[in-house]
Amino acid sequence: MQTGEQTQQSQSQQLQQQLMIQNSGSLSFNSSNLSREDEEMSRSALSTFRAKEEEIERKRMEVRERVQAQLGRVEEETKRLAMIREELEALADPMRKEVSLVRKKIDAVNKELKPLGHTCQKKEKEYKEALEAFNEKNKEKVQLITKLMELVSESEKLRLKKLDELSKNIDSIQ
Repeated sequence: MQTGEQTQQSQSQQLQQQLMIQNSGSLSFNSSNLSREDEEMSRSALSTFRAKEEEIERKRMEVRERVQAQLGRVEEETKRLAMIREELEALADPMRKEVSLVRKKIDAVNKELKPLGHTCQKKEKEYKEALEAFNEKNKEKVQLITKLMELVSESEKLRLKKLDELSKNIDSIQ
């Protein structure tokens, strides 16, 4: 049979185990600490944040793929232009118009690439900012959990001390 002090220590250990961070990154709280609504709101907020983070990552990858595709086309166009230049050098002036058209096409492709590059950089910056905000909130959560565990531990110590005093008072009465 356990004494009152052993029971409290056991309860304290159980409470600390319930407050440990699980592998999934979420916390398991005793229902007396948070209502189900609060826990559901926390899950919903985390789920929303993860969905937004995934959406940002997906869009970033789409933009990156489009930029890579454009870069591949540009490289192909550059190779084609080099071949055309070689042919032009072999030919005389009648091909000037075609060279001019090809150069204009290159300029047009370059103009299309610039906004795509800016968009890609912007999306990467947004992703980094969202990740930084996530990490900051995660740190804050860990700090709050640590503080909660300290408060629970201190509360238990005070209760044990009070129980000891009451026990001594009862013993002195007898």
